[in-house]
Amino acid sequence: MTVGTEDTRSQISIGLNAVIVSIIDQQPHVRLLRSNENADQFLPEDNQFDVLPFGPFYPEQHRTLESGLRSWVEEQTHQEIGYVEQLYTFGDAGRDPREQIGGPRMVSVGYLALVQYKDRAAGEDGLWRDWYRYFPWEDWREGRPDLLDRDILPALTKWIRQADNSAQQKERQERATITFGLGETPWSDELVLERFELLYEASLVGETQTEALDIKRLGIPMALDHRRILATAIGRLRGKIKYRPVVFELMPPTFTLLQLQRVVEALSGSRLHKQNFRRLIEKKGLVEATGQIVAQVKGRPAAQFRFRREVLIERQALGVRQS
Repeated sequence: MTVGTEDTRSQISIGLNAVIVSIIDQQPHVRLLRSNENADQFLPEDNQFDVLPFGPFYPEQHRTLESGLRSWVEEQTHQEIGYVEQLYTFGDAGRDPREQIGGPRMVSVGYLALVQYKDRAAGEDGLWRDWYRYFPWEDWREGRPDLLDRDILPALTKWIRQADNSAQQKERQERATITFGLGETPWSDELVLERFELLYEASLVGETQTEALDIKRLGIPMALDHRRILATAIGRLRGKIKYRPVVFELMPPTFTLLQLQRVVEALSGSRLHKQNFRRLIEKKGLVEATGQIVAQVKGRPAAQFRFRREVLIERQALGVRQS
């Protein structure tokens, strides 16, 4: 949809973006588009980057923004989505390079969708990608990522020193300290967007076309500002699992407690204490035993559980992680 006067500089085009998340082999994945999946017509001709599902909002066809999003997702991915929530409206000037050559301002409404992964249908290989491919510094499950101290922090230190004045230098240092947990400041798993925006401003990611570093180490670039949209979704989901049981939208009907813990760890990018996690789940009454036992490749057979949907009307604080 495009609104405005005949002068394209005052026109606005409204789009819809979807971050569709699923868990595959205990890793968080996002659904991408092939270049020919009804996306080329909405992309710059020279686009070579990964693309999230998206399309324009047509008020004459779409009753609501969400119905428009669902329509585009189904058309582009042949997949129905269940849980959906609106993320943010992305409308910064220049987010679409065609604006600079006379095109309208592109304003996109981003959505987060959670789905349970099913075996790949024919032709779907490669369309689900591990989200840590785009944000490798966000995965702390095996300890502090090496590229933080090897690449990111030295580059940020150089950028801070290149500030125009002492006030700007102080502001850059404070942002780096807060977002990357420097010194005594703890790392916050929810600040995914803030960290990416800082790296973008410092020209340390592929979208800025820097040649200072191997950009592949700092995550794979995405089309337009799709990596910013993805960062927003990851931060939102990491925060939400602490107070709402949205993680169960990603779980199969029955699961073991270890499987549940591994999914929470995958989303948050950090390891959890097994007994503390199980005590939290028990205290909040989020699951109930099915009475079934499943054999495991390693270790003893494990009890199967299911999500207690009744808990949604029993309690308010329903997260699976402590803040």
